[in-house]
Parts: sequence; C-alpha cells; structure tokens
Amino acid sequence: MQDQGGELVQNSITSFLRKKAKITCSIEGCSTDVVDTETQIKQHISQCHPELLKEKDISEVIREWRPPPQQPSKIQRPTVHDAGAPDTQLLNSALSSEPPTKPFTPKEKGASGKTTQVGKLWNPNDPGPSSPRTRGGRKKTEPQPPARPRPAPSQDDLEVSDENETYVPQLKTRPIDHLQLVAEVKGIYAGLVMVESKCIEVDNAQKTQTDAKLNNEQWQALIALHRTLLHEHHDFFLASQHPTASSSLRRLGAKYYMPGRMWKHGIHAFLELLRHRLPASLEHMLTFIYLAYSMMALLYETVPAFEATWMECLGDLGRYRMAIEDDDLRDREVWTSVSRRWYSKASDVVSGTGRLYHHLAILARPNALQQLFYYSKALSASDPFESAWESIMTLFDPLLGSDSQRSRLLPIDFAFVKAHGIMFSGKLGGEYQVAVTDFLGNLDNHISRTTRRWMESGYYIGISNCCALLSWGKETSFIYQTIRPKKPKESEVAYKTRTMPDSNDPDNSKALEQARYLAEGTYTRVFTRFADPNILPYLHAILVFHRYLISYPSAMSLLEETFPWKLVSMLLNSLLLSYRDYERIQRSEEFPRPEKQSPRPLPEDFALRGLLWADKYFPSDWFSNDKIDDDEKYFEVASMTDERKERVLWLAVSISRHGKWLLYDEKTHRFSVPSRFEREIYTMGLDTEMANVSEVDTLSRASTLALSSADDKAERDDEDMPDIDDFMTSQPIIRQ
Repeated sequence: MQDQGGELVQNSITSFLRKKAKITCSIEGCSTDVVDTETQIKQHISQCHPELLKEKDISEVIREWRPPPQQPSKIQRPTVHDAGAPDTQLLNSALSSEPPTKPFTPKEKGASGKTTQVGKLWNPNDPGPSSPRTRGGRKKTEPQPPARPRPAPSQDDLEVSDENETYVPQLKTRPIDHLQLVAEVKGIYAGLVMVESKCIEVDNAQKTQTDAKLNNEQWQALIALHRTLLHEHHDFFLASQHPTASSSLRRLGAKYYMPGRMWKHGIHAFLELLRHRLPASLEHMLTFIYLAYSMMALLYETVPAFEATWMECLGDLGRYRMAIEDDDLRDREVWTSVSRRWYSKASDVVSGTGRLYHHLAILARPNALQQLFYYSKALSASDPFESAWESIMTLFDPLLGSDSQRSRLLPIDFAFVKAHGIMFSGKLGGEYQVAVTDFLGNLDNHISRTTRRWMESGYYIGISNCCALLSWGKETSFIYQTIRPKKPKESEVAYKTRTMPDSNDPDNSKALEQARYLAEGTYTRVFTRFADPNILPYLHAILVFHRYLISYPSAMSLLEETFPWKLVSMLLNSLLLSYRDYERIQRSEEFPRPEKQSPRPLPEDFALRGLLWADKYFPSDWFSNDKIDDDEKYFEVASMTDERKERVLWLAVSISRHGKWLLYDEKTHRFSVPSRFEREIYTMGLDTEMANVSEVDTLSRASTLALSSADDKAERDDEDMPDIDDFMTSQPIIRQ
C-alpha cells in the first residue's frame, strides 16, 4: 500500500509539472499545448504559423506569441472593521493554510549543450561566449585596430542577448510612505487580535478539560494556530520597527505590551498546557519549543529594540527544553548552558533586573553557594524580584529539615548556607550559633587549601553577607528602607513620606544582630591574611558596600562599630608595601581606569553589577567591551591582581576623605584609624611595621589563631555531606 501511495504521489507531481511546463498557443484557431522552451516554440511557429515569419523577426514573433505573465494577487489583510469575523472561520483558515509552492521554471539546452534557465537575472559569472583568458583572469591583450563607436544598446538588446538566453533587468523597489506603513500596521494588528483571542479561548478551554486526550491532528492544529499568532507578531514588529517608521509608530510595541503578549498568549500558555499533558505530549512539546526558539532567535536578529526581552524568552525556552530532558544527561547540560548564556547576556543589557538573577539561581544547582548569591542578588537588585522570596526556600528547606538530610555539599558551604537560611526564615534559631561556629572554624583552612579558587567564593560570601545586612530587601529592614531608591510605580510623595521601620524593634534588632555577627566573624578571619592576594576580591566587594553606606549616616551608624577598621588599615598598609603610583589613588576622585587599553572588568565587577549599593560605582562605559565573551567574564588573569590592589587602595582613600573611619597620610603613605576605632590586635609579639611581606603573612596566620573563637575542625569526607538534590525541583519558574 505504501508503494502504491508513493507511486500515485509521484505520478501526480509529474503530471502537474508537465502541465505547468506547457503553454497554450494564443493565436486564434490554434489551441495546441507547446512546451515552454525556445526550440519548441520556434518549431511550432515554423510548422503551424509560417505566415507570421514573413513580416517579423522570429524573436519578435516569440515575444508577441507568449502570453503576458500574471501578476500575483495581493494578500488582503483584515481591516479593523473585520475584527468581528467569526472565530471558527479564522481557526479553520489558520489551520488549513499551506505554504505557497515555488513556480516551476522551465529549462532548455542551448547551442553549447549546457542547460540554461529562461528568464533568470544576469550574473557576471554565468558561462557564455567570451574571449580566452590568461591564468591570472585577465583577457589576452593583442594589438587591435581602432574600434568604431557603437550606439547604446536598446531595450531589446538587453532583454535578448542571443537566441538561447533571455536576461531580465533587476526589479525596481518602491519606497513605502508613512500612510501606507500605518495602514499596513493597522491591518496586521487587526488580524493579530483575532488570532490572539482565538488562542486564549482554545487554551482556556483545554485547561478546564484536563481529562480529555487530544490526538495528533488536534495537537498539530493547536500548534498551527499558535504558529500563526507568532507569525502575526513577527509581521507587526517588522512593520512597526521599519526604518522609515516614525517614532510614534515605533513606540506601539512597548505601548501595547506586544513582546509580553507574544510570550504570554503565543508561547507560555501553550507550553504550560503541553507540560501538564506530559508524557503524552512530549513530541509535540519538543516541536513547539524548537518552533518558538527559532522565531525568538529571528526576532533577536531583526528587532533589536526589544533584545533584552528576546534574550530572556530564549533563556526561558532553553529552560523548558532542559526541564523535559530526562534521558540524555549531556543534552540536559547543553540546554542548561544555553539558557544560562541567554540570561547572562540579558543581565548585561538590563543589569538591575532581579528576575534574571532569580533564573540564574535556579540554573546554578547543585552549587548551593552560587545559588545563595544569585537569590540574594535577585532580592537586593535595583529592581528586586519579589517572587524569589518563595523560590529561595527551595534552597533552605532541605538544610533546615528536622531529619538533617545529608548532601554532597562541602561542610563549610553547608554551614554558611544554613546560617543564612536560619536568618532568612527565622526557624531553628538555637542552631544558628552552631552553624556560624562551623563555618568560621573551617574558613581559614579552607582558604589555604583552595588558594585561587577561593577568589570566586570570596566575593560570593561577601556579597551574600552584605545582602543579609540589608535583610534581603525586607520592608522591615531599617538599613534597606534608608538606602533604597524610589520604586518605578511609586510616587514622589509616597516615597518621601514612607514609614521607616523602628531600628530598636526586637525582631529587626535580632535579625540585624545575627547578620552583623556572621559578617564580623568573616571579616576577622579573612582580613588577617595580609599577604594573600586571594582575599582581595572579598575585600573589594566589602569596601564597595561600606563606601556606598557613607552617604547614609543613619544606616552607617548601625554597622560602623562591628567593622574592624583597625585590622583593615593594617591590611591596607601591607598592600602599600608593593605599590608606588600614589598619585593615581590620592589625587583623582574618578574611578581608576587602565591608561592604554580598553576597559577589562574584574570578575567581581560582573557580580557587583546590578546591586543596589553598586549602582553608581562603575563608569557608564565600564562594561562596553564587546570583545569579552560570556565564558571569559569570570576568568582570572595574572594582571588583575595589581589592578584589584589599586582599586582597593583607591576605595580606602575615598573613604578616608571623610575622616571618620579611616585616615590616610599622603606624606608617609600610611593608613590609620581615629582613636575611637583603635583596637588591641594580638600579634604574637611581631612588629606590624615590618617591610617584609612574608613576615606580614606570618602575622596574618598568627592573628588568625589568636582571633579564632571556634574550634578548628577538619574537613569531613564527601560521604558525610548533607543531600539536597532530591528537594530541588527542575521545573522552570517563569517570570510573573
């Protein structure tokens, strides 16, 4: 049966092509079908109509004999008045539409025996009669008599260069005026609204019929309907963002929330419908994901006005594809990487959007420390994502469970994330001290063993602790409410008259006290490692935070007493031992930039970017270097150590200009502190004014032993680590 069906299809296609390749003679009284080639037409005219050749040339007779080409009919789009057309007709037409077939172009053999195509555009590389050429491609030059001036070629000469080949001039393009463009956009929008309403109706109907099973034809019809909506959106964006479009026309997409509507009604609602019908709908879900992904990639290339939205949508589609991949672990990792790359690119464009860091936190598993960093950043960004309040508990709940489930986390990461979970949720307050003690007791040995790998962990820990000091953007946090800017939809009057939380409230005081205790213990363990360059990213992030708080004295007053200013001044003096370009940190109040090369941000710069308290720290063009790939952002190179050291010293000098926390002597190039921050630093009898950096490193290790208030515990084996993987959900959480 399959062979007979294939034979029937082949015969039908063959007969169709044969019919299309023939032309009916247009001379009255003759209805002969002639193959549309020059040879067959000449033969027909010579045999059947020889009287025509007595007065006219054969080429002219052929041009008059050929029927005029039919003009393609213009597709009539529905107007605004047609918006009330029945939805049934629209759905049937959308689901039964077929792509147009390409017209058949007859071919014939010329005098040389080579196949030529009738009616094609002239190409200088086409083979044809030409003079012999040399090896280099130039014609052989021979002495020739002076040539007579030739008249300009006529239109007939251009169209028919020889008897075997016809050349058609290039088609002219007609510019579209503003009124035509407006009419086109209105027509597209009217059709878009009709298809959109039908998609909403169908999706809502299918949600209520959870028990109904759809066959393949029904799924394909639904995919075709949503594909039609995506194509209508694509046409709308191309027309409204046309190069000749006015500014008001270009704003229509943002005014009517077209990117969001496209994602919500054209993609997301249908993907959720497919996801709830798994595993029966798996193949159809894969088909639609690839279809939507290709459309979003096309919009990303052709409509750059909404590139951040297209990037986020591509990341969401990659996350859907990753979530339904259960068979091949490698494919799952590939799509996770694809999704992470799109979210990272989007965060470069809109760095203050906390929703993107929430998505990155989901993709960061099973790295709990990185997850904590991204969740904290999502809540403390310039535009925080409030839904992360619920999502972050998927990280904390397994660690706070009563059955103390074990995981593959490192003990030090487990203790640190658990301490944050206790502060965030307010649960298990009695275990907070134990968790902090475990973390601080293992910190110094962990830094010594991991060396350069702790540079990344350092700014993750530092930024997470700073976000904890802000209570992750809670409305009850006095520090956060003091420094937060006006929200996008908040009026100026409401912002200025906002109710400030009571800093003496017991609940607020307890949360702030826990965050200060963890931050102070971390400062003490890290800042005593004077000659260790691996702690500089942590120090950099901490100084950026405190430099921002200087502008808010009421907030700074809550943290200044627990910050080890004396210890920091000693650490800064150890950095000055190998630094000599004092003018760059003393005289200039501008951000220290490379003098001869384009900006190359440090890895922690990308981590700080988008945070509320790092918003005004970087120059506007600091992240404008397009030559840096996403994989190279967090790559540490040797030259960054000196640049980071200079940045840290510049920040310290900037803080010292206020004269309240740090002091800097430009003559001796030494840091000191006011008398109220003088502390007795136990140095095991060593002189801190030494000039040898190695001795300062000895001091750091001795001070670490003296300042440690917790027992120094050895690292546990991997088998003893707690397990949270079973509690992590892989289903994508879509922006709301």
